[in-house]
Amino acid sequence: MRSLPHARLRKRTASAGRGRHCEPAWPGPHVAIATLGWQGTPERALPTATEAGGGGLRPQRSLPGTLDPGSAAVHESPAPSGPTEAASMPISKCLQKSGPLWKEWDRKAQKNGLRHQVYAVNGDHYVGEWKDNMKHGKGTQVWKKTGAIYEGDWKFGKRDGYGTLSLPDQETRKYRRVYSGWWKGDKKSGYGIQFFGPKEYYEGDWCGNQRSGWGRMYYSNGDIYEGQWCNDKPDGEGMLRLKKRNRYEGSWKRGMKNGSGRFFHLDHGQLFEGFWVDDVAKCGTMIDFGRDVAPEPTQFPIPEVKILDPDGVLEEALAMFKKIKEEGD
Repeated sequence: MRSLPHARLRKRTASAGRGRHCEPAWPGPHVAIATLGWQGTPERALPTATEAGGGGLRPQRSLPGTLDPGSAAVHESPAPSGPTEAASMPISKCLQKSGPLWKEWDRKAQKNGLRHQVYAVNGDHYVGEWKDNMKHGKGTQVWKKTGAIYEGDWKFGKRDGYGTLSLPDQETRKYRRVYSGWWKGDKKSGYGIQFFGPKEYYEGDWCGNQRSGWGRMYYSNGDIYEGQWCNDKPDGEGMLRLKKRNRYEGSWKRGMKNGSGRFFHLDHGQLFEGFWVDDVAKCGTMIDFGRDVAPEPTQFPIPEVKILDPDGVLEEALAMFKKIKEEGD
Protein backbone atom coordinates (compact mmCIF):
# COMPACT_ATOMS: atom_id res chain seq x y z
CA MET A 1 0.00 0.00 0.00
CA ARG A 2 1.35 3.49 -0.85
CA SER A 3 0.22 6.87 0.42
CA LEU A 4 1.36 10.43 -0.39
CA PRO A 5 2.31 12.79 2.39
CA HIS A 6 -0.01 15.77 2.74
CA ALA A 7 2.72 18.36 2.21
CA ARG A 8 3.90 16.71 -0.99
CA LEU A 9 0.33 16.59 -2.25
CA ARG A 10 -0.08 20.36 -1.74
CA LYS A 11 3.01 21.18 -3.74
CA ARG A 12 1.98 18.93 -6.57
CA THR A 13 -1.56 20.38 -6.74
CA ALA A 14 -0.81 24.08 -6.05
CA SER A 15 -1.23 25.03 -9.67
CA ALA A 16 -4.38 23.01 -10.06
CA GLY A 17 -6.42 25.69 -8.24
CA ARG A 18 -6.63 27.75 -11.39
CA GLY A 19 -8.38 24.96 -13.27
CA ARG A 20 -5.31 23.07 -14.47
CA HIS A 21 -5.29 19.27 -14.74
CA CYS A 22 -3.14 17.54 -12.10
CA GLU A 23 -1.09 14.50 -13.20
CA PRO A 24 -0.49 11.73 -10.70
CA ALA A 25 2.87 11.79 -8.94
CA TRP A 26 3.63 8.12 -9.57
CA PRO A 27 4.01 6.14 -12.79
CA GLY A 28 2.79 2.72 -13.75
CA PRO A 29 -0.51 0.94 -13.14
CA HIS A 30 -2.97 1.99 -10.52
CA VAL A 31 -2.48 0.66 -7.00
CA ALA A 32 -4.66 0.57 -3.95
CA ILE A 33 -4.35 3.86 -1.98
CA ALA A 34 -5.61 4.60 1.51
CA THR A 35 -5.56 8.32 2.54
CA LEU A 36 -7.64 10.69 4.57
CA GLY A 37 -10.19 12.69 2.58
CA TRP A 38 -9.58 11.01 -0.77
CA GLN A 39 -12.49 10.73 -3.16
CA GLY A 40 -12.35 9.83 -6.76
CA THR A 41 -9.30 8.97 -8.82
CA PRO A 42 -5.92 10.73 -8.55
CA GLU A 43 -6.38 12.39 -11.97
CA ARG A 44 -9.40 14.35 -10.71
CA ALA A 45 -7.95 15.37 -7.35
CA LEU A 46 -8.12 19.13 -6.68
CA PRO A 47 -6.07 21.06 -4.10
CA THR A 48 -7.69 22.48 -0.99
CA ALA A 49 -4.74 24.52 0.23
CA THR A 50 -5.10 28.13 1.43
CA GLU A 51 -5.68 30.55 -1.42
CA ALA A 52 -2.99 33.06 -2.27
CA GLY A 53 -3.51 36.43 -0.72
CA GLY A 54 -6.15 35.12 1.63
CA GLY A 55 -4.37 36.35 4.69
CA GLY A 56 -4.70 33.19 6.69
CA LEU A 57 -6.09 29.75 6.62
CA ARG A 58 -9.56 29.15 5.36
CA PRO A 59 -11.64 26.10 6.02
CA GLN A 60 -10.95 23.49 3.42
CA ARG A 61 -13.82 22.56 1.22
CA SER A 62 -14.63 19.39 -0.54
CA LEU A 63 -15.76 19.26 -4.11
CA PRO A 64 -16.76 16.28 -6.11
CA GLY A 65 -13.61 14.42 -6.90
CA THR A 66 -11.49 16.42 -4.36
CA LEU A 67 -9.60 15.53 -1.22
CA ASP A 68 -11.72 15.54 1.94
CA PRO A 69 -9.71 15.56 5.22
CA GLY A 70 -12.71 14.41 7.18
CA SER A 71 -13.30 11.22 5.36
CA ALA A 72 -11.28 8.20 4.33
CA ALA A 73 -11.57 6.20 1.12
CA VAL A 74 -9.77 3.18 -0.24
CA HIS A 75 -9.54 2.71 -3.97
CA GLU A 76 -8.28 -0.45 -5.62
CA SER A 77 -6.60 -0.80 -8.98
CA PRO A 78 -8.53 -2.36 -11.83
CA ALA A 79 -8.35 -6.11 -12.48
CA PRO A 80 -5.17 -7.38 -14.23
CA SER A 81 -5.49 -6.98 -17.96
CA GLY A 82 -2.77 -9.39 -19.08
CA PRO A 83 -1.00 -12.67 -18.17
CA THR A 84 2.05 -10.79 -16.88
CA GLU A 85 0.08 -8.96 -14.21
CA ALA A 86 -1.86 -12.14 -13.29
CA ALA A 87 1.35 -14.16 -12.90
CA SER A 88 2.84 -11.58 -10.53
CA MET A 89 -0.05 -11.75 -8.10
CA PRO A 90 0.51 -13.92 -4.99
CA ILE A 91 -1.20 -17.33 -4.81
CA SER A 92 -2.13 -18.81 -1.48
CA LYS A 93 -1.96 -22.62 -0.94
CA CYS A 94 -2.65 -24.77 2.07
CA LEU A 95 0.47 -26.73 3.11
CA GLN A 96 -0.02 -30.44 3.62
CA LYS A 97 0.95 -31.84 6.95
CA SER A 98 4.00 -34.08 6.78
CA GLY A 99 6.05 -36.02 9.31
CA PRO A 100 9.74 -35.59 10.07
CA LEU A 101 12.03 -35.80 7.07
CA TRP A 102 14.11 -38.57 8.60
CA LYS A 103 11.13 -40.91 8.45
CA GLU A 104 10.76 -40.40 4.71
CA TRP A 105 14.50 -40.80 4.17
CA ASP A 106 14.51 -43.95 6.28
CA ARG A 107 11.59 -45.37 4.27
CA LYS A 108 13.41 -44.76 1.01
CA ALA A 109 16.61 -46.25 2.41
CA GLN A 110 14.92 -49.54 3.33
CA LYS A 111 16.14 -52.20 0.91
CA ASN A 112 13.84 -54.96 -0.33
CA GLY A 113 14.13 -57.17 -3.38
CA LEU A 114 16.96 -57.22 -5.89
CA ARG A 115 19.46 -54.38 -5.68
CA HIS A 116 22.59 -53.43 -7.57
CA GLN A 117 25.87 -52.74 -5.77
CA VAL A 118 25.36 -51.43 -2.25
CA TYR A 119 28.53 -50.14 -0.58
CA ALA A 120 29.26 -50.15 3.14
CA VAL A 121 31.27 -47.48 4.97
CA ASN A 122 34.38 -49.72 5.12
CA GLY A 123 34.35 -50.34 1.37
CA ASP A 124 32.64 -53.76 1.33
CA HIS A 125 29.92 -54.10 -1.30
CA TYR A 126 27.05 -56.49 -1.97
CA VAL A 127 24.94 -57.30 -5.01
CA GLY A 128 21.81 -59.37 -4.60
CA GLU A 129 18.48 -59.72 -2.88
CA TRP A 130 17.33 -57.94 0.30
CA LYS A 131 14.53 -58.27 2.79
CA ASP A 132 13.72 -55.74 5.54
CA ASN A 133 17.03 -53.98 4.89
CA MET A 134 19.00 -57.24 5.34
CA LYS A 135 20.70 -59.53 2.83
CA HIS A 136 18.22 -62.29 2.14
CA GLY A 137 18.17 -64.65 -0.82
CA LYS A 138 20.84 -64.97 -3.51
CA GLY A 139 23.71 -62.54 -3.43
CA THR A 140 27.44 -61.82 -3.75
CA GLN A 141 29.48 -60.12 -1.03
CA VAL A 142 32.99 -58.69 -1.52
CA TRP A 143 35.18 -57.77 1.47
CA LYS A 144 37.58 -54.95 0.65
CA LYS A 145 40.15 -55.68 3.39
CA THR A 146 40.80 -59.35 2.52
CA GLY A 147 39.48 -59.41 -1.04
CA ALA A 148 37.29 -62.41 -0.16
CA ILE A 149 34.19 -63.12 -2.27
CA TYR A 150 31.16 -65.09 -1.16
CA GLU A 151 28.54 -66.19 -3.67
CA GLY A 152 25.47 -68.02 -2.46
CA ASP A 153 22.50 -67.96 -0.13
CA TRP A 154 21.77 -65.41 2.60
CA LYS A 155 19.23 -65.35 5.38
CA PHE A 156 18.51 -62.21 7.42
CA GLY A 157 21.95 -60.72 6.85
CA LYS A 158 23.99 -63.92 7.37
CA ARG A 159 25.34 -66.62 5.10
CA ASP A 160 22.82 -69.42 5.30
CA GLY A 161 22.33 -72.18 2.74
CA TYR A 162 24.71 -73.23 -0.02
CA GLY A 163 27.56 -70.93 -0.98
CA THR A 164 31.17 -70.64 -2.14
CA LEU A 165 33.94 -68.59 -0.49
CA SER A 166 36.98 -67.55 -2.57
CA LEU A 167 40.20 -65.70 -1.74
CA PRO A 168 42.76 -64.01 -4.02
CA ASP A 169 46.01 -65.94 -4.53
CA GLN A 170 49.04 -63.83 -3.61
CA GLU A 171 51.21 -65.44 -6.29
CA THR A 172 48.92 -65.82 -9.28
CA ARG A 173 46.67 -62.85 -8.47
CA LYS A 174 43.70 -65.05 -9.28
CA TYR A 175 40.87 -66.15 -7.07
CA ARG A 176 41.01 -69.67 -5.66
CA ARG A 177 38.13 -71.49 -4.08
CA VAL A 178 38.51 -71.90 -0.31
CA TYR A 179 35.19 -73.44 0.75
CA SER A 180 32.19 -74.74 -1.10
CA GLY A 181 29.28 -76.17 0.83
CA TRP A 182 26.55 -75.46 3.33
CA TRP A 183 26.34 -72.60 5.84
CA LYS A 184 24.18 -71.82 8.84
CA GLY A 185 24.21 -68.61 10.86
CA ASP A 186 27.24 -67.26 8.93
CA LYS A 187 29.28 -70.41 9.77
CA LYS A 188 30.17 -73.59 7.90
CA SER A 189 27.60 -76.21 8.87
CA GLY A 190 26.69 -79.40 7.05
CA TYR A 191 28.52 -81.02 4.18
CA GLY A 192 31.26 -79.02 2.51
CA ILE A 193 34.71 -79.02 0.94
CA GLN A 194 37.52 -76.90 2.41
CA PHE A 195 40.68 -76.28 0.37
CA PHE A 196 43.79 -75.66 2.48
CA GLY A 197 46.20 -75.75 -0.44
CA PRO A 198 46.64 -77.04 -4.00
CA LYS A 199 46.86 -80.67 -2.83
CA GLU A 200 45.36 -80.48 0.64
CA TYR A 201 41.61 -80.40 1.24
CA TYR A 202 38.85 -81.79 3.42
CA GLU A 203 35.46 -83.08 2.41
CA GLY A 204 32.84 -84.00 4.96
CA ASP A 205 30.69 -82.66 7.78
CA TRP A 206 31.08 -79.29 9.47
CA CYS A 207 29.60 -77.70 12.58
CA GLY A 208 30.25 -74.13 13.65
CA ASN A 209 33.21 -73.62 11.28
CA GLN A 210 34.90 -76.81 12.55
CA ARG A 211 35.25 -80.26 11.06
CA SER A 212 32.81 -82.37 13.02
CA GLY A 213 31.21 -85.71 12.14
CA TRP A 214 32.36 -87.93 9.29
CA GLY A 215 34.97 -86.65 6.88
CA ARG A 216 37.94 -87.39 4.67
CA MET A 217 41.14 -85.33 4.80
CA TYR A 218 43.70 -85.32 2.01
CA TYR A 219 47.10 -84.10 3.22
CA SER A 220 49.74 -82.53 1.01
CA ASN A 221 52.25 -85.32 1.79
CA GLY A 222 49.91 -87.95 0.34
CA ASP A 223 48.35 -89.23 3.59
CA ILE A 224 44.59 -89.68 3.81
CA TYR A 225 42.50 -89.83 6.96
CA GLU A 226 38.94 -91.06 6.80
CA GLY A 227 36.71 -91.31 9.84
CA GLN A 228 35.15 -89.34 12.65
CA TRP A 229 36.03 -85.76 13.61
CA CYS A 230 35.36 -83.56 16.61
CA ASN A 231 36.51 -79.99 17.32
CA ASP A 232 38.38 -79.88 14.01
CA LYS A 233 40.51 -82.98 14.85
CA PRO A 234 40.23 -86.75 14.26
CA ASP A 235 38.24 -88.16 17.15
CA GLY A 236 36.56 -91.57 17.33
CA GLU A 237 36.98 -94.46 14.92
CA GLY A 238 39.05 -93.76 11.86
CA MET A 239 41.62 -95.00 9.38
CA LEU A 240 44.85 -93.29 8.38
CA ARG A 241 46.38 -94.39 5.09
CA LEU A 242 49.98 -93.35 4.63
CA LYS A 243 51.72 -92.64 1.35
CA LYS A 244 53.52 -96.02 1.37
CA ARG A 245 50.21 -97.89 1.67
CA ASN A 246 50.72 -98.55 5.37
CA ARG A 247 47.63 -97.79 7.43
CA TYR A 248 46.26 -97.54 10.95
CA GLU A 249 42.76 -98.61 11.88
CA GLY A 250 41.45 -97.93 15.34
CA SER A 251 40.58 -95.31 17.95
CA TRP A 252 41.55 -91.63 17.90
CA LYS A 253 41.41 -88.90 20.50
CA ARG A 254 42.34 -85.22 20.08
CA GLY A 255 43.92 -85.97 16.70
CA MET A 256 46.18 -88.78 17.98
CA LYS A 257 46.01 -92.57 18.12
CA ASN A 258 44.51 -93.47 21.49
CA GLY A 259 43.07 -96.86 22.46
CA SER A 260 42.94 -100.16 20.65
CA GLY A 261 44.05 -100.37 17.09
CA ARG A 262 45.92 -102.18 14.38
CA PHE A 263 48.81 -100.92 12.29
CA PHE A 264 49.41 -102.62 8.94
CA HIS A 265 53.07 -102.47 7.82
CA LEU A 266 52.24 -103.51 4.27
CA ASP A 267 55.63 -102.46 2.93
CA HIS A 268 57.35 -105.02 5.19
CA GLY A 269 54.52 -107.56 5.42
CA GLN A 270 53.78 -107.27 9.15
CA LEU A 271 50.82 -106.45 11.38
CA PHE A 272 50.92 -104.93 14.84
CA GLU A 273 47.84 -105.11 17.05
CA GLY A 274 47.83 -103.43 20.42
CA PHE A 275 47.06 -100.37 22.53
CA TRP A 276 48.11 -96.73 21.87
CA VAL A 277 48.44 -93.69 24.10
CA ASP A 278 49.00 -90.32 22.37
CA ASP A 279 50.39 -91.87 19.17
CA VAL A 280 52.70 -94.26 21.09
CA ALA A 281 52.14 -98.05 21.04
CA LYS A 282 52.33 -99.27 24.63
CA CYS A 283 51.75 -102.99 24.18
CA GLY A 284 50.68 -105.48 21.54
CA THR A 285 51.67 -108.33 19.29
CA MET A 286 53.48 -108.38 15.95
CA ILE A 287 52.84 -111.03 13.31
CA ASP A 288 53.69 -111.56 9.65
CA PHE A 289 50.95 -110.34 7.32
CA GLY A 290 51.32 -110.66 3.57
CA ARG A 291 55.06 -110.99 3.77
CA ASP A 292 55.20 -112.92 0.51
CA VAL A 293 53.77 -110.00 -1.53
CA ALA A 294 55.38 -107.15 0.43
CA PRO A 295 57.65 -104.85 -1.65
CA GLU A 296 60.28 -104.71 1.10
CA PRO A 297 59.86 -107.79 3.32
CA THR A 298 61.96 -108.28 6.44
CA GLN A 299 65.09 -110.40 6.15
CA PHE A 300 63.73 -113.07 8.45
CA PRO A 301 60.16 -114.01 9.25
CA ILE A 302 58.88 -113.70 12.77
CA PRO A 303 59.43 -117.14 14.37
CA GLU A 304 56.35 -119.03 15.41
CA VAL A 305 56.02 -119.27 19.17
CA LYS A 306 54.25 -122.39 20.41
CA ILE A 307 54.24 -124.84 23.33
CA LEU A 308 55.85 -128.17 22.62
CA ASP A 309 53.66 -130.14 25.08
CA PRO A 310 50.53 -128.16 25.74
CA ASP A 311 48.72 -131.09 27.37
CA GLY A 312 51.56 -131.67 29.84
CA VAL A 313 51.69 -128.00 30.76
CA LEU A 314 47.92 -128.03 31.39
CA GLU A 315 48.07 -131.11 33.60
CA GLU A 316 50.92 -129.63 35.59
CA ALA A 317 49.00 -126.41 36.12
CA LEU A 318 45.88 -128.28 37.27
CA ALA A 319 47.89 -130.38 39.74
CA MET A 320 49.48 -127.30 41.22
CA PHE A 321 46.07 -125.63 41.56
CA LYS A 322 44.61 -128.68 43.42
CA LYS A 323 47.58 -128.82 45.76
CA ILE A 324 47.22 -125.16 46.74
CA LYS A 325 43.52 -125.66 47.32
CA GLU A 326 44.07 -128.68 49.61
CA GLU A 327 46.65 -126.85 51.68
CA GLY A 328 44.21 -124.02 52.11
CA ASP A 329 41.49 -126.34 53.41
